[in-house]
Amino acid sequence: MTRIFGTYAYGDGPRASCWWDDTVAVSARPVFGNTARTDVAIIGAGFTGLSAALHLARSGVSVTVLDAQRVGWGASGRNGGFCCLGGGMLEDAALDQRFGTAGRIDFRRAEREAIALVERIITEHGIDVDHHSRGETSLAHRPSDMDDLIVAARSVRENYDVDHALHDRRDLIARGMGGTFHGGLTIDAGFALNPRKYIDGLVGAAEAAGARVYEQSAVTALKRGWSLTVNGHTLHADQVIVATNGYSSENLPQWLAGRYLPAQSSVLVTRPLTEDEVGEAGWSSAQMAYDTRNLLHYFRLMPDRRFLFGMRGGLRTSPTAEANSHKKLRAHFEMMFPVWSHVAALHSWSGMVCLARDMLPFVGAVPSQPGLWAGLCYHGNGVAMGSYSGALLANLVQGQPPDGLYPAAMRAPLRRFELGRFRRAVMPIAYAGLALADR
Repeated sequence: MTRIFGTYAYGDGPRASCWWDDTVAVSARPVFGNTARTDVAIIGAGFTGLSAALHLARSGVSVTVLDAQRVGWGASGRNGGFCCLGGGMLEDAALDQRFGTAGRIDFRRAEREAIALVERIITEHGIDVDHHSRGETSLAHRPSDMDDLIVAARSVRENYDVDHALHDRRDLIARGMGGTFHGGLTIDAGFALNPRKYIDGLVGAAEAAGARVYEQSAVTALKRGWSLTVNGHTLHADQVIVATNGYSSENLPQWLAGRYLPAQSSVLVTRPLTEDEVGEAGWSSAQMAYDTRNLLHYFRLMPDRRFLFGMRGGLRTSPTAEANSHKKLRAHFEMMFPVWSHVAALHSWSGMVCLARDMLPFVGAVPSQPGLWAGLCYHGNGVAMGSYSGALLANLVQGQPPDGLYPAAMRAPLRRFELGRFRRAVMPIAYAGLALADR
C-alpha cells in the first residue's frame, strides 16, 4: 500500500489512549487465510464497509469484509461520536451554482436521511450506544458569527425540514451551555453516541446476516477480474467496494491517487466531572456542540459526566508530533473552559478524517472500472454519512435503485488535487489562513 502520511499515522500510536476502547470489549475476528470466492468484497471494516455488508447480506448476497487492522480501527472507532448533519463542506450558494436549488435540497435531505438510517440500525438491532443530545448546537465565538448564524437559520426549514432555534447568550446560559459564546443555533437533527459501541453492534448485525469479516487482512493487490491478494492468498469477487476513507491507499485502486486528502483530528476525554465542577463552568447540557471557527472545536458532556473535546489535529506524524498535538489540544480546552484547567484528561488520541477537492463525498462506481465501487470523503461527519453511503452502495452493487436519496452532489467522481501526491504541502498554508480568519 502507498499512503501519503508516514507509517506512524497508520500504526497504533495515534489511538493508543482512545477512550472508546475502554468502554466495550470487541471480539477479535479471524485472519483471512485461504483462497476463496465471494459475490462482493469490501475493503475496510468501518461505518461504510460494515453498513454495506449488513445491507448486502440481508439481501442474500455473499459478502466478505477485509480490514488491514481491526474492526473500527480507523476513524470509525475513534471519532467524537457526533451523528449529525454534514458530509460535505460546500455552502448553499455553491451547491446551488453546481446542482441547482433542487440538487442542493436533495443533498441536504440526504444528510438528514443519513441520521435517520443510523437511528433505524440502532433501534432494529437493539444496540446500546449511550444515545444522548437532541440535535446539534453551533456556537458563535465572535459577535459577527452570530449574524452569520441568523442568516443560516433562514434556510434550515427549506434544507432539512426540521425545527431549529436561535439562542442569545442568556438563553445559552439558561440551557446549560455557558461560556464566552455570543449566541448559538440549534438544529433539531442528530444525536451523540459512543462510536465504538455502534461499530460493535454494526459488525455483529452484519455477521448475523451472513457477512464474513476478517481482520489483520490487508489487501496488497487488486486486479480486475476481480481478485484481491490478502495475506498471500487470493479472494475472487464479482464486485469490490473500497471503503477506506482517510486510511485509503494511493494504489488500491490506482484511480484514488491524488483524489482524497486525509487530515488529522484530535480528541481528549476528561475524567468524570463532579457536579460542582459542572456548575463552575456553567456547562451542564448533554447537547453536542461546536463553535463557528473554521478550525472548529467540537465538544459534549457525556452521560457519565466525562467531557469530550476535539479539534483539527497536527500536520505531521511521529511520536513527537503526536505529543505536540495533544499539548495544543489541551491548551485549547483550557482556553475555552478555564475553570477545568485542573481536570485530568487521561485519554487523548487522533485519527484521520478525509477531504475531497470539491468538498463533497463520493459514493458510486469508480470510472472505467466495471464492478469497482467506492464511498469516501465525509469531511469529519462519517458516523451518519458513512453509514448512509454503505447502504447506497449496497443498492448500487445489486443494480437496484437506492432506497434513499442519491443526490447528484454525491455522484460526481472525485477530482484530483492539483499537487497530486504532494497535496499535503498545501495544508500548512491553508491551516495558517484559516487560523488567521478565526481571530
